[in-house]
Amino acid sequence: MILVCLDKFRGCLTAAEACSSVVAGVTAAGGDAVAMPVADGGEGTLAALTGYRSVPVEVTGPTGRPVRASFAVRGTRAVIEMAQASGLDLLPDLRTPLLTDTRGTGELILAALDHGCLDIVLAVGGSATTDGGAGMLSALGARVTDFRGTPIGPGGAALTSAAFVDLSSLDFRLRMAHVTLVSDVDNPLTGPDGAAEVFAPQKGASPRDVEVLERGLRQFASVVARALGRDLSAAPGAGAAGGTGFAALAVLGAERVSGAEFVLSEIGVENALRSASLVVVGEGRFDEQSLRGKAPVGVAALARRLGVPIAVVAGDIRLSAAQLREVGAVATWSLLERAGGLGAAIGQAPELLVEIGRELAAVGAWGGAA
Repeated sequence: MILVCLDKFRGCLTAAEACSSVVAGVTAAGGDAVAMPVADGGEGTLAALTGYRSVPVEVTGPTGRPVRASFAVRGTRAVIEMAQASGLDLLPDLRTPLLTDTRGTGELILAALDHGCLDIVLAVGGSATTDGGAGMLSALGARVTDFRGTPIGPGGAALTSAAFVDLSSLDFRLRMAHVTLVSDVDNPLTGPDGAAEVFAPQKGASPRDVEVLERGLRQFASVVARALGRDLSAAPGAGAAGGTGFAALAVLGAERVSGAEFVLSEIGVENALRSASLVVVGEGRFDEQSLRGKAPVGVAALARRLGVPIAVVAGDIRLSAAQLREVGAVATWSLLERAGGLGAAIGQAPELLVEIGRELAAVGAWGGAA
């Protein structure tokens, strides 16, 4: 059996669509394959989970407009995918990095609490925000004000005027809740490796915007530290999702876990690998970032431990031969190389993955490279 564990091909295919295309090719060629889409805490996390019930809710989007989102429930556990409320994919044409905020993520947490869930799993990848989680905290009852006591506006730029944070009105149920921060990012909140410097440019921030956002995050961190009597801005993961990790760790008392490890454990990848003759891993771009805790490399690590051969299938492969050997790959397929160009690779992605699936079927009973 070939186990297909692909993450999303961003802007092209969801993880489920990519896996289904490869499985279709394997099956058409007479092979046996199982799709097991993976994620690392960002977009597609809820879709990858099994055994949960989806609860739809309308919340405030990153620019203040309402959006439809959902969270997943199993017993008293709720899994919240931040990207559904405050995600970059909600802003395909309009990027406002100084103004986007996380209020909708806080509203998802409130909805989960209303649903009776006290085990809150907050998956924070793919955000459009750099507001330090201030919007999320405001939705949960916190008040962030300037020197006059006036609530500051939304977004990271507004944090430059933050002078006080009042946490006394936080929803009382949070005291009884256990919050888990699911993230593959270990960056601090501020500094050269922080949320503004590293991630804000990916969200449309100019160099000037980055300066403003960095100043705002530093100001917010000092205000929160004064209110709590401790400073967690340098904690690993504080810079996740534009500083939402900081708010979760410092104010909500969250425990941080790897996004990939959480998802892979939840969906039972290790058990599935025990029945596999080959595992297929990959995503849109398989590069240095993939090596930093991304789900496909997490699957590969489990496969190596169990002695299962690994094939990499990706839109574009940017790792050296030595790095691929370190991952454990015995063969690779790149849609970009096969199509001969980016536009063709994107436009023909489903068909190319089906074609690759046919080729994988020919080596499905692997003992080595094709």
